[in-house]
Amino acid sequence: MKQRHLLLALAVSAAVLSLAACKKEAATDTAAPAAQAAPAESADQFIARVNAEYKAMYPEMTSAQWLSSTYINDDSARVAAKANERWLTTLNGWIEQAGKYEGQPMSEDTRRALHLLKLMTAMPAPRDPAKLAELAAIATKLEGDYGAGTYCTGEGDQQTCRQLGELEQVLARSHDYDKQLDAWQGWHSTAVASRKPYQRFVELVNEGARELGYTDAGQMWRAGYDMPAEQVGPETDRLWEQVKPLYEQLHCYTRAKLDKEYGKDKAEVGGGLIAAHLTGNMWQQDWSNLWDQLQPYPGAGSLDITAALEKQHQTNLSAALAKAGAGADVAARFKAQREAELATAKQMTERAQDFYVSLGMPKLPPGYWQNTQFIKPLDRNVVCHASAWDMNMGGDGKDVGADVRTKMCITPTEEHFTTIYHELGHIYYDLAYNPLPPLFQGGANDGFHEAIGDTIVLAMTPQYLNSIGLVDKPQESREATINAQMRMALSGVSFLPFGLMIDRWRWGVFDGSIKPEQYNQKWWELKAQYQGVAPASARGEEYFDAGAKYHVPGNTPYLRYFLARILQYQFYKGLCDAAGYTGPLNQCTFYGNKEAGQKYWAMLSKGASQPWQATLKELTGTEKLDAAPMLEYFAPLQEWLKQQNEGQMCGWTASQTATAPAAEQTKPASP
Repeated sequence: MKQRHLLLALAVSAAVLSLAACKKEAATDTAAPAAQAAPAESADQFIARVNAEYKAMYPEMTSAQWLSSTYINDDSARVAAKANERWLTTLNGWIEQAGKYEGQPMSEDTRRALHLLKLMTAMPAPRDPAKLAELAAIATKLEGDYGAGTYCTGEGDQQTCRQLGELEQVLARSHDYDKQLDAWQGWHSTAVASRKPYQRFVELVNEGARELGYTDAGQMWRAGYDMPAEQVGPETDRLWEQVKPLYEQLHCYTRAKLDKEYGKDKAEVGGGLIAAHLTGNMWQQDWSNLWDQLQPYPGAGSLDITAALEKQHQTNLSAALAKAGAGADVAARFKAQREAELATAKQMTERAQDFYVSLGMPKLPPGYWQNTQFIKPLDRNVVCHASAWDMNMGGDGKDVGADVRTKMCITPTEEHFTTIYHELGHIYYDLAYNPLPPLFQGGANDGFHEAIGDTIVLAMTPQYLNSIGLVDKPQESREATINAQMRMALSGVSFLPFGLMIDRWRWGVFDGSIKPEQYNQKWWELKAQYQGVAPASARGEEYFDAGAKYHVPGNTPYLRYFLARILQYQFYKGLCDAAGYTGPLNQCTFYGNKEAGQKYWAMLSKGASQPWQATLKELTGTEKLDAAPMLEYFAPLQEWLKQQNEGQMCGWTASQTATAPAAEQTKPASP
């Protein structure tokens, strides 16, 4: 996840910042533009000043947010809230001033920068100072409560408390239906207290969005894609229809295997819906942990990356224990364990860095290794959700002057290994575009930022993993290919509907078509419609299950992740073409190819300085989002799934279907 502009749980997002507005905000003065007095400074001078002031105040904001995420307590929350309050006040002032330049002469860069400025926050704050302060405090509390979320059972000395990481491990590794259900319900219970403050949060950001000229915060989010806001929904529906048949085949195959494992009466929840706690993931967004149940050909082309990483960790542990000595006491042995965990996490990160460096990109700056949170601290609560941070918007396009970091609680698993490659994609995007003016330091669109590292993950082929010594020489067979594709699909294809439904829910919440008393009902209707999953037992309105996913209390727009899944395959194909690759797309790796790396770096260096369509065309040859490369990649698996599912009733029945945002049903959005 990209934590580019930080401001309280991604209140200001580089990806949203980077998109041109298609809606003109109302002028702040009542007089017609022609009657207004000319501003004291020109539009070009105004943007130059904003860029300078923004860069100057940015480190204070990021430092406050870093502390509030890595030292969760009342003090850090208070500091972060006040820093965010100061920022939002400044931003509101800039946006108000920007309205005075309508119709004034300016350069094209300034014109684009003004548009980006007006869309610079995913958390539009009311102008009323008291309400602005209230919004900042609520946002801090929502993220802090999520990070500190704990599920406790038992009482007194018998009480056992577990946080998200431990509960996730139950879903990932246990095949005990009741233990999985308990872990799933336990984590979701931690979000209940966030329901009421989130309702107030929605009221406040909607007020802020209306003051900027939008009908609600959801429309403001959709206005940031270099196209009319009303086209975003249909465009993403078009992409979903392209990939939906592939997802349905994967869902059908998975459901049949779960039926066999648990019994149809437990694995399904009516209408062909899969029980939510059985997918190996807390939110059903990644089914990789079902590999042992879904592996098409056991042992074929085996790539047990987790086992390889665990072996590496055991080697580090043995070395640390040997260093401590045979007579080491409990404290010394525990210290050795922590040293081994940190060493393993850093080695995993070094491997990821090596891929980017092999393309001709710079090594990460020394400060990265000093300041990054690699493993979970023992002495405090932290947000373990992986994120990438640019602390100072600095650097020369390589590594000099940049303060970049990642924040994770790394364990030696395949999921965390690929997540590191993903997060470093954000970091290298930062390094590439940081020489640009601050208002252009962002992704071409928010999906771009999320797709950069995921494109590298696609190039982590069995051949690549063997070349870095992580796995043995891979088998080359149809069975091995299907196994490799299934692994990729369990993380990438399974995610697609989840990537859509979160913001479909929030768009409804923001525009009022989903009312507070329907939060949970509509959440599960959308999960049924898009994902084909349902809770094993009733989840009434006393719950707030949407709040159990970080990006909801963290106020992170989520459509970016769906777009990233589409874009990564377009980027991947473009880079494979640049590398001169001509074989099956799913076997391409461009590791070590400087031509591909040069083309990628050139794209990253453009940042938000031009519409995303132009940036996409420079890399891929087309301005259009297209899932065809993804379908080309998974063609062998899709055909295999059809064969496996032959004779089965695939698909599912959702009790109700969700509608488009109410505001866009009744009237078109402003151009």
